[in-house]
This record gives sequence, C-alpha cells and structure tokens, in this order.
Amino acid sequence: MKERPEYVFEIITVNDHSPDQVLGTLKEAANSRPFLKVIDLAKNFGQHAAMMAGLSCASGDRMVFLDDDFQCPVDRLWDLLEPLDQGYDVSLAQYQFEERKESFFRVLGSRLNDRMMCLLLDKPKDLRMTNFIAIKAFIARELLRYKNPYPYIDGLLLRSTQKIANVPMQDRERLSGSSGYTLRKLISLISNGFTAFSITPLRIATFVGIVSSLGGFAMGACIIIRKLLDPLAIDAGYSSLMAVILFIGGMIMIMLGICGEYIGRIYISINNSPQYVIRGVYNMEPADAEDFSGRCSASDADAKSGEKMKKG
Repeated sequence: MKERPEYVFEIITVNDHSPDQVLGTLKEAANSRPFLKVIDLAKNFGQHAAMMAGLSCASGDRMVFLDDDFQCPVDRLWDLLEPLDQGYDVSLAQYQFEERKESFFRVLGSRLNDRMMCLLLDKPKDLRMTNFIAIKAFIARELLRYKNPYPYIDGLLLRSTQKIANVPMQDRERLSGSSGYTLRKLISLISNGFTAFSITPLRIATFVGIVSSLGGFAMGACIIIRKLLDPLAIDAGYSSLMAVILFIGGMIMIMLGICGEYIGRIYISINNSPQYVIRGVYNMEPADAEDFSGRCSASDADAKSGEKMKKG
C-alpha cells in the first residue's frame, strides 16, 4: 500500500476461532498499527462466513479478499484492482496450477465445484473463481443483503453481476500448514452452492421421476401385451424384478434427500441461525463498533463496546 500513498486503506483480519495464538498476535500487531482491525468470532463458522463478517465491518470504495496462508500474490494487488477501473464489478485472480501439487481430493472438489457452478449458477466456463477477489462497494452491499446461514461467496457474486474479470497470475506455495478443506468440507461447500442459489436439482429430480414413471409404464404395457400374445414368452424373473425395485427405490430416496436438504435449510433459516457470532473486536472506534454490531449480530457487550485498544 505504500506504493500508492494517495489511497486511504484499512486491513480487517478475522480470527475464525483459531486454536493457536493468532488472536494474541493480531491484537499485539494492531496495538501499533491504527489501520489494522481485528474481529474475533465465537466459534469456527467457516471461510465464507468469516469473509462475510469482515465485509460487514469494512468501508471504502474497493474491498479485497485474501487468505492468511500467503498463497495469494499480494504484490499483484494493483493488477487485481485494475479491471474495476475498466468497468468490471468483480475481479478475481486466475491462478496457474501447473507447478503446484494439489491433493487428489482438493483437485476433485475444485473440479466438481466448478462444474456445479457452470450447471446451476450459469458461471461462464472460462471464468475461474478463486480466493483472491476485488469487488466494488455496491457489490459488497449486495452481498451483505444475504442474511441466511451457510453463505457462499462465489454464488453471491455470480447472482449479483455478470461483469466479472479474471487476472492471470501465479499463486505461491503455502508457507506452513495445510489446507483446511477436507473431503467433508468440500462436499458441504458444493452442497451450499446448489441448494442455496438454485432450484435446478429439484427440477432434475422431477424430470428423472417423470422419465422413470414413463419408462415403467411403457415396460408394463409391453409385458402385458407380450403376455396376451404369448403367455409362455415371459418367465418369472426374481433377479430382474428386484433390480427394478432397487433402482426405483434408490431414485426415490435420492429425490427425497434433495427435497429434505432444501426443507432443512428453510427450517434453519426460519430459526434465524446466525451466519457468524462476533465475540469481540479490537482497534476499532466505539462508534464504528456500535454501527456494525447490529449488522454483524455481535454476541455480547465486547463487540458492542468495540473493546478498543490503544492506537499507536
């Protein structure tokens, strides 16, 4: 940021209930850096909920998301912001993965997630959704209109605008640790995407049900006709009968599961389950903390008061 002194900026860090000493380190760093703000969540709500928490407490004409593992090439920040000055609303890094070794499940999950967004969210096939993102202020306001649990940033961006640009760049190796996205979390992320922003799975289930019913009706008609024309042509077939029953029964259970997923999310939303709960904020003015505490659903007086630390 020192390369462009004409810009006023702030850095908002979100501690998503990290088990190590991240919070203490952030508070100590914020004590001598007035531009550094710290948000402490009461439990682990996940990456996308943490991004929404930070966005709720941000201000400015441009917002940038990045992870804390130093894989995002921050030195390319101005390249990432350039499309926003060219008429685009969202700018994302387009990483080159040829030189990196990703786990099998991470690659599989990324590909499935990309296919899901193309099929259900109308994402252009040549558009890459990554974790290094720059958006305009009006897009940020549109994202914050989503108040339900299980936010999905990629889906919110795709439903907000079509003016999205990719900026080619090479990401970096992780300095330490490993990805927190297990197979279970990747499946949950994909599930969030297609159940929160599209009813296409329900339509697919209806279509499959109609096709199966028509196929069963046609097969039944053929069997009756053959039986009438040649009573000895059809023998009792236990194996084929059980195969058909198991197939139809499996399709019914899948369709019920899809419907149940939607109903469950409706139930959770009706119960006003929070996207995130803020335990406390640091290095923020009390007035600012009170301003965003209502939007962020702060958990207690710590967030409301701001728990302001002395600025350097």
